[in-house]
Amino acid sequence: MPELQRPLSQDETKGLAQRIGLPTAIAVVVGSVIGSGIFLVPQKIAMTLGDAGWIIAVWIFGGLLSLAGALTNAEIAGMIPAAGGQYVYFREIYGGFPAFLYGWTTFIVYQTGSIAAIAVAFAEYLGYFFPALRSLNMNFGFFVMPEVGTKIVAIGAILFVTGVNYFGVQFGGFVQRLFTTLKVLAIAAIVFICFAFGTHTGHLNSPFFSPGSVHGRPLLSAFGIALVAVLWAYDGWNSVTYLAGEVKDAQRNIPIALVAGTSAVIIIYVITNLAYMYVLPVSQIAHSRLVAADAISHFFGTNGAALIAIAVMLSTFGTVNATTMTTARVYFAMAKDKLFFKGISRVHPKYRTPHVSLIVQGMWASLLTLTGTYDQLFTYVIFASWLFYALGAFGIFVLRKKRPDAVRPYRTVGYPVVPMAFVIVAAWFVYNTIATDPRDSLFGLGLVLVGIPAYIYWRRPGAPMTTRGES
Repeated sequence: MPELQRPLSQDETKGLAQRIGLPTAIAVVVGSVIGSGIFLVPQKIAMTLGDAGWIIAVWIFGGLLSLAGALTNAEIAGMIPAAGGQYVYFREIYGGFPAFLYGWTTFIVYQTGSIAAIAVAFAEYLGYFFPALRSLNMNFGFFVMPEVGTKIVAIGAILFVTGVNYFGVQFGGFVQRLFTTLKVLAIAAIVFICFAFGTHTGHLNSPFFSPGSVHGRPLLSAFGIALVAVLWAYDGWNSVTYLAGEVKDAQRNIPIALVAGTSAVIIIYVITNLAYMYVLPVSQIAHSRLVAADAISHFFGTNGAALIAIAVMLSTFGTVNATTMTTARVYFAMAKDKLFFKGISRVHPKYRTPHVSLIVQGMWASLLTLTGTYDQLFTYVIFASWLFYALGAFGIFVLRKKRPDAVRPYRTVGYPVVPMAFVIVAAWFVYNTIATDPRDSLFGLGLVLVGIPAYIYWRRPGAPMTTRGES
């Protein structure tokens, strides 16, 4: 039985300011999803499927699955417009323990590791203009720390966006709108250049939806492998729910932002892949680590690489800001429930932001960046993130049964088929990850379960959970 049986409509975001409008909420969705994936993932998908038609099909299918998740979360977000998003949903649906494990995983590796990884990607592309950054190492005698320059820049980016969001959600929102707009314009420029100057339309015409197997692998199996990469590129669509306590008219605007933002990303991804394949044959994309750079270099030579470096920098920096701004609200909500360090529940008296949560998150992400372990740790827990996705989507069935009369400003389109389809695919993703990589999955499960003694500590006698509305 869930530990908490409180009304869903009461507010628990005391102190936070509702200053985020719908345009910023949509920018957060788009900015959280579009990072480096659209520049890196196409190569793996082309190598796996080897066919233009199936490549576009898997991008559309993965997008529709993500949209199904967004539609499902939109109903729950409309019911529970509170800071902390998915953490609060789990707490209301399943109780404090599953909610804590979600928040614990989010802090210890999943989102902080994501911040570190994307910040490093930003720094690496900055190194295109400043090559000395890549070659700067630090020798301590007993060990050598490689690529120190890149790590320093990455940490600087993390601390900068932490500071931006420290000084107000409006300031952070402005930065997010700016960089989301710039990244979309940069991608639009790439698409325009490909279609305006490209002449090799035969790349799209033949073959298209060729039947049979791919590299000796059944087509269905190849499609499933490619789908894993596509779903990674679509990850992050639910980040805006963490900010629900600071969104104006959240019960209306959060569902709209989820659906509009995810739909926009689907369109951007599909058009961008069509542009790539308009210029390059699928066989060349399959061997291109930086497909966008290779496509643009057809027309601008080495200057094209500079354009792509700028586009990736804009994209990754915007994603670092979006993830930093949104995820800090999870730990804030945990601390208000006395399931995390007490000081993290503080709200800045002037800027009305969870400033301590932002600082702690920035410090931990910086440490992961410095140690260089973020990438492997992130790989360990990727299956756990989809386990939480499945549980979160299944929660709509729990809430429909447990609270049938609750106010629902938005109801999921296509219920129950849409949420059930997402739950099934998310469960398959978890199973497939464990089956194909059991060692890393078990290690990742261990990282999640390390949260158990932490949960016991914070739930010890004398440290009860708060009730909603407490400051």
